[in-house]
Amino acid sequence: MSIYHDSWVMPAEWAPHERTWMAWPSADYTLGSDAQSAELARQTWASVANAIIRFEPVTMLVEASDYALARDYLDERVKLVEAELDDAWMRDIGPTFVKNSTGALAGVDWVFNGWGLQPWAKWGKDGRIAKFIDAELGLPNLESPLINEGGGFHVNGSGTILLTETVQLGVGRNSNWTKAEVEQELSRRLGTNRAIWFKRGLTRDYEEFGTRGHVDIVACFADENTILYHDQQNPEHPDFLVSQEVRATLEAAGDFKIVGVPAPKVLRDDSGWVDFSYINHYLVAGAVILCAFNDENDELARDTLQAVHPDKEIVLVDARALFERGGGIHCITQQQPR
Repeated sequence: MSIYHDSWVMPAEWAPHERTWMAWPSADYTLGSDAQSAELARQTWASVANAIIRFEPVTMLVEASDYALARDYLDERVKLVEAELDDAWMRDIGPTFVKNSTGALAGVDWVFNGWGLQPWAKWGKDGRIAKFIDAELGLPNLESPLINEGGGFHVNGSGTILLTETVQLGVGRNSNWTKAEVEQELSRRLGTNRAIWFKRGLTRDYEEFGTRGHVDIVACFADENTILYHDQQNPEHPDFLVSQEVRATLEAAGDFKIVGVPAPKVLRDDSGWVDFSYINHYLVAGAVILCAFNDENDELARDTLQAVHPDKEIVLVDARALFERGGGIHCITQQQPR
């Protein structure tokens, strides 16, 4: 059977990786308004890449003008590939890698439109990154008509997918699609047959630089039968109600072990309610790259993730600069299955 007509399945994040893909921050709000902010962004992206490279290969896309600069920040083992970029959220702009029954790899190319036509976003270059990476690897490029981003879903590799209504069905994305139509397209491209829909994401994610509800700060699979969720335990924070909704949805779904990961103790920053979330971690070979926030719950999160992944090293990386820009560690990484 031709690999272009075989059924495709997205492997779970804990399946063996060939490498991790990232993109170097090079412009606009990602770098910030001054040299100090730009330095912090570069240090943070580099810290994530340099943590991952201990466990598996990393390829970093970088604008040609930033090549030498990026090389100075990154471990020498990180491979740099020149590419034209608008932004640096690889989870969302890169391909979603899938495999067929023969083990052949392909890259799903979702329609990327700046997180639902956000007024501050640019995507003329980023909208071509999935094709660029697929071409670099010599892989089939599987175009999808669905407006979607990698941070907007999470799979267990065995048929179930986590979603939020405000992303896949939201204004600026696929508001004219039905749930059934979205699920059918996801099934066609990712091999899923069951969708668990949350009504919304975290509160901050609907503000200026948010994604309008990405699930990868809300809930994720830890293994085929275990789901972790963001557990905001302070009733003063509006996400307290979101966490209750999420848990109720998961309990109604049944079949899964549900583990709450307590949110950081901090509730607000200079811009309002925070969406700091330990759910936005990244699984690599032998490790969990976990967001840290210089918060008293960082160690609790480490212990919680260690209990769920007893065979992995838990590596904390300060992710406050990422969340200030609208994302986290999971958002700037994309796994290529082995």
